[in-house]
Amino acid sequence: MQPKERPAFIRHWQELEEPDESHYRDSNEHMGIGAPLGRALGLTRIGIHHERLLPGRRLSYPHAESAEAEFVYVLDGHPHVWINGELHALQPGDAVAFPAGTGICHTFINNGTEEARLLVIGEANKEENRIHYPLNADYEATRKDRWHNPPTQPLGPHNGLPDKPQK
Repeated sequence: MQPKERPAFIRHWQELEEPDESHYRDSNEHMGIGAPLGRALGLTRIGIHHERLLPGRRLSYPHAESAEAEFVYVLDGHPHVWINGELHALQPGDAVAFPAGTGICHTFINNGTEEARLLVIGEANKEENRIHYPLNADYEATRKDRWHNPPTQPLGPHNGLPDKPQK
């Protein structure tokens, strides 16, 4: 008996990984290397991404979202999560949740020497979602979806950048 061909909604993340070109339009700082699993496999209501975070990189500018919840699970490596200006060390098996509308700002940073791998799950892009970039006001000002009055969150001293920024 010959094995059946797998349906299109079964794929390996490595087949779906995008080129290492992710960056904000006002910067050439490379971010994580992602595989948009949910979209590629046909999901429309939730976003699921496999992200590789190389040493000296961060996943995004620190940000908060008004209407989209986000969940991140550490698969491999020892990244840090930046939350409102404070770093928290993570290890495989750690899970981090960001409820929508709280104003909690976050990103993930790899200050280690080994690659980290993250599973990022969130709501699919919503038209009503607004986003706040507390450390990137110039970039935020260019966005139509900027969050004008997010809940106030005290910011700690960390600048949101990797310890060893990439060249």
